[in-house]
Amino acid sequence: MTLRRGPCPACALPRLRTGAAVTDARSGPGQPQQQRPGLRPSPGRTRAAAPQLRPGTRSMLLTPCGRRLLPLALPCRRQWQAPAPKVLFLLAHKWTVKQSVKRIKRSVPQETLYRSVPLNMEAVQMTSLKRPHSEDDVANVDEIKRQKISEESSKTGNNSEQSIDILIEQPAKPLLEDKKDNIILNEEGEEEDNELEESDEEGDPESFADMMKHGLTELDVGITKFVSFHKGFSGILKERYSDFVVHEIGKDGRISHLDDFSVPVDDEDPSEEIFTVLSNEDKQHLEELQLFKNKETSVAIEVIEDTKEKRTIIHQAVKSLFPGLETKTEDRDGKKYIVAYHAAGKKALANPRKHSWPKSRGSYCHFVLYKENKDTMDAINVLSKFLRVKPNIFSYMGTKDKRAITVQEIAVLRITAQRLAHLNKCLMNFKLGNFSYKNHPLKLGELQGNHFTVVLRNITGTDDQVQQAMHSLREIGFINYYGMQRFGTTAVPTYQVGRAILQNNWNEVMDLILKPRPGAEKGYLVKCREEWAKTKDPAAALKKLPVKRCVEGQLLRGLSKYGLKNIVSAFGIIPRNNRLMYIHSYQSYIWNNMVSKRIEEYGLKAVSGDLVIKGGTGVHIEEADVDSYTIHDIVMPLPGFDVIYPKHKIGDAYKEMLAADNLDISNMRHKIRDYSLSGAYRKIIIRPQNVRWEVVAYDDPRIPLFNTDLDKLEGKPSPILAKEGKFKALKMEFSLPPSTYATMAIREVLKMDTSIKNQTQLNTIWLR
Repeated sequence: MTLRRGPCPACALPRLRTGAAVTDARSGPGQPQQQRPGLRPSPGRTRAAAPQLRPGTRSMLLTPCGRRLLPLALPCRRQWQAPAPKVLFLLAHKWTVKQSVKRIKRSVPQETLYRSVPLNMEAVQMTSLKRPHSEDDVANVDEIKRQKISEESSKTGNNSEQSIDILIEQPAKPLLEDKKDNIILNEEGEEEDNELEESDEEGDPESFADMMKHGLTELDVGITKFVSFHKGFSGILKERYSDFVVHEIGKDGRISHLDDFSVPVDDEDPSEEIFTVLSNEDKQHLEELQLFKNKETSVAIEVIEDTKEKRTIIHQAVKSLFPGLETKTEDRDGKKYIVAYHAAGKKALANPRKHSWPKSRGSYCHFVLYKENKDTMDAINVLSKFLRVKPNIFSYMGTKDKRAITVQEIAVLRITAQRLAHLNKCLMNFKLGNFSYKNHPLKLGELQGNHFTVVLRNITGTDDQVQQAMHSLREIGFINYYGMQRFGTTAVPTYQVGRAILQNNWNEVMDLILKPRPGAEKGYLVKCREEWAKTKDPAAALKKLPVKRCVEGQLLRGLSKYGLKNIVSAFGIIPRNNRLMYIHSYQSYIWNNMVSKRIEEYGLKAVSGDLVIKGGTGVHIEEADVDSYTIHDIVMPLPGFDVIYPKHKIGDAYKEMLAADNLDISNMRHKIRDYSLSGAYRKIIIRPQNVRWEVVAYDDPRIPLFNTDLDKLEGKPSPILAKEGKFKALKMEFSLPPSTYATMAIREVLKMDTSIKNQTQLNTIWLR
């Protein structure tokens, strides 16, 4: 097929991705067709065959890459250089379609927006996890269905041209899902919006729910029991990330809220002008100098308006925005220059300059971080990048969920509140406020817990069922299981890697992390795993990864450095916290299974041989003291060399389960000290505090059902809820201690599996 390219303004889109020969529109009949350079197919991409044109059929213009297929009839009011090509066939990303339509609507007369166009259509497969909510979306869904019907009829033998009416009055929303509504996660628990789109390129697309059939369920990790007696009901958890809000509770018992953007001012603060006095080019050169990315030892900035005040502002700007750089003023050819240079070598970036900080001010700026759909470490990395400092100067009391709105306190060393507040103008999904200066950082674990506000949408329970469930949660509590986040979301659970580490089976560790696995993963990870399985060449597999910071990339880098015979050293390149995550996951797996056995065997009462905490350590309950304790006092050990085990059947069950994994419960010390497990104690039952709830009705699944801290600061009115709507939601609030999983409290209310696998399937079924 010959594709012609014309100058219509609607085709000002990214480069073509097609293997067909593309000729210049100026090539007339009888003239040789000139192959246009740079139009080779992208590696690894496939697409359905383009429609075949019969003689006399109008030619088509193709634009890129085929992830979303949307045929649009676009009569152009400008003259084409090719013979009357009037059909634009868009094969584009969602954003490409959106931008294209904006240009088209500006250039096409309104009376030509609706037109009937003869087309021979190939089958179009569309996959969506979300319900089309608005009238515009419904119109687009109907459009796709009409196209599919015509395509199926052509497959059954009717190859005649189908006349398809294509309405583009609402092209700005062609099945564009709200990103807040997507629930696609990778191995690290990160949402990946284009996971599903990449699968479209491989032929028949597999829905995310189908891919998650390879994921874990609660049964797989020992989560099997409930403590309440009410009848369960269904509901959708985290349909929108804004349905899950977490507020940190500090060590003083105060719940963190973002309610103040004001900046504490003192005489030492630089003027606001420092953020605009440097040009973008100056900032780029200074950043390269600061990070030792160029060969120059200094950067000179010419002072255009030479006044002492202007020079002072430039000095302040360089020192404030680029820690580690010093400045001086020089005369060159009769002009004044501010020269920036390194003050103390490469250590200067990691250690902010002490002499530039007022002695009367606390060394740490504490602030409240409000973030949406980002985990804590990602947020810290973004802040450090924009501030041009190392992430290790930030401190916090705990990490928070990614798929949520979270509010927590952060402390940073020797960064002014003014600089931090400036980030509110340039960062999305982040807000910083409630600034104060203190003399101490924050420490992990110092918090008292977290306060949760959760909305469960489309619940099926009656009012009586909801009341019984919430009363049980408040009075009895829930089993303190480790939640599904602890074990990963793919076909290779993290506890399996942890077990291999404890067994000293390093070949299996390497294999479990790098081997191909079924289920939902990023496309580049799939290619990396396939390369590893085929070649066992770490350097070749590493080249398939555009992002080298993931666990797979770090392990491959270690294997390239140390070789396949020194896996221990290669694995050691992975950050320590990530390595320990695997063995902690195995401990959690054992604990979950043992607690389920304990409740099955002895129920919700204290028995002789159980463990309680006294004086910071575990002690056994004697027969005479059983009546002095309740189930809320009982703890169970995570396996290790520094804990004791119950003196009843469950103690023996620990030994049997570890022995089945070729581990000795009496010797939990590892050859490598980092992987030696000391163990710990964890309460069996947790009773939430500050429990409140209400059932609300709503019609539109896209609207928020309560206001966040940011909504309140921006003065947004509270959502108006219908007295009787199509759907019901349960809004609940409660406070939990640290290291406790809110999803397990929600599980006790719903009495249903909270795994990604189950929730995705439920969400998909409801939205069909």
